[in-house]
Amino acid sequence: MNFHLQNLDPRTEQIRLRTRRHFLRESPLALGAMALFGGGTSRANDGTARPLDPRAPRKPGKAKSVIYLHMSGSPPQQELFDYKPKLVEYNLKPCPDELLKGKRFAFIQGHPVLLGSPYEFKPRGPSGAMISSLLPHFHEVAHHATIIRSMRTKEFNHAPAELFIHTGENRPGYPSIGSWATYGLGSPNANLPGFIVLVSGGTDPTAGKSVWGSGFLPSVYQGIQCRSGTEPIFYVADPAGIDRPARRKSLDTLKQLNEMEAQKFGDPETRTRIEQYELAFRMQTSVPEVMDITRETKQTIDMYGAQPGQASFANNCLLARRMVEQGVRYVQLFDWGWDTHGTGPGDDIVTALPRKCKEIDKPIAALIADLERRGMLDDVLLVWGGEFGRTSMNEARGGSKFLGRDHHPHCMSVWMAGAGVKGGMAYGSTDELGYSVAENPVEVHDLQATILHLMGMDPETFSFPYQGLNARLIGPAEGPKPVDRILS
Repeated sequence: MNFHLQNLDPRTEQIRLRTRRHFLRESPLALGAMALFGGGTSRANDGTARPLDPRAPRKPGKAKSVIYLHMSGSPPQQELFDYKPKLVEYNLKPCPDELLKGKRFAFIQGHPVLLGSPYEFKPRGPSGAMISSLLPHFHEVAHHATIIRSMRTKEFNHAPAELFIHTGENRPGYPSIGSWATYGLGSPNANLPGFIVLVSGGTDPTAGKSVWGSGFLPSVYQGIQCRSGTEPIFYVADPAGIDRPARRKSLDTLKQLNEMEAQKFGDPETRTRIEQYELAFRMQTSVPEVMDITRETKQTIDMYGAQPGQASFANNCLLARRMVEQGVRYVQLFDWGWDTHGTGPGDDIVTALPRKCKEIDKPIAALIADLERRGMLDDVLLVWGGEFGRTSMNEARGGSKFLGRDHHPHCMSVWMAGAGVKGGMAYGSTDELGYSVAENPVEVHDLQATILHLMGMDPETFSFPYQGLNARLIGPAEGPKPVDRILS
């Protein structure tokens, strides 16, 4: 047997050892390769340009950057932006049967009672929008925001609802809005990622890192999570014993090898790998600089309520402004702790909710005011909201005496401010008990279409070839449109 192998023609031996994977990857034109690469090419497969090079939108967009403020767990709209005096009138009275028939809830059982908000509301801004006393600092900047009270979703559990609002689908594997934005427009700053994620509240969102993933887009467009501390991004620093010149030399050699592989197999992920290595090298200097909020004046730091060296939502708001100022295309803030079920003092609307509101109120107001004073508010779009709404009924899980609300997909409140959005406006409404949308419903895909539109992309035609389809953020069905009436 050994004699036979030693005398075998080398070309025959090569064919014998070839695996099915080798065959599928041998040619970028092979049917198997087309399936593996999603049925089409991308900008990342173009060797003449960096995949994150900035590109002009097809039509002028008012938003050069986006800061999306996601309150993971979903705040109760009845305590913040959707004032319901009728609900207060019927507080702790049995819920009408028609609201319960044929409906299912995540945790409510039996026949619940209605729950009116214990907080005072006052009209704010040119529209006289009723806003809760829990957000006193937001009152001062409410004239910049449009509050959408008629948002609704199709999901009532956290993970699928977070995936749906950030990727357009309720399951993992689809690109997030930030990935779509950087795929379509690139990034103006070659030394920073185009899509950066900051997390506060002690944990990642329920849906995990999929909510900032690139899905079927090349992975160069996925979100990069930054953290407080001496190492904002893990594994970017040079290994022990390796200096910058040696690192540069090793990357040059590695790039040559990757270029050879890209030339042979045509895999767009090889181009992505080249770009990520180069970006990581540049980021070693640029990221620590942009993450250092001690470079800000004491007045600015105090305005946000930030604390250098700490991990907090206030710090993240200030960092978000620094990032868009440096050309980062999309900044995503996730803040955990808004799941106000009322099972105890840690998640009720009397003890926990005021604490969470205090953590975000001052920083958000400072962010809006800071962008305005720097002349950036006309170019930066801000979006605030959770993944679904909360019920008009008290949850009372297991007989709990603490006040809280269950998950509710049928209505929720979000607000938008900045580039291309009318300020001081309230849009849409819910019924008198805040249970269902009564006027001007806004679907999740409509919100996503609005964000893309403001960035200069046509949500109907902006797509990527995937599994034989031109996949879109807004899904395959016709109907989603930008919410034109809130646009300036």
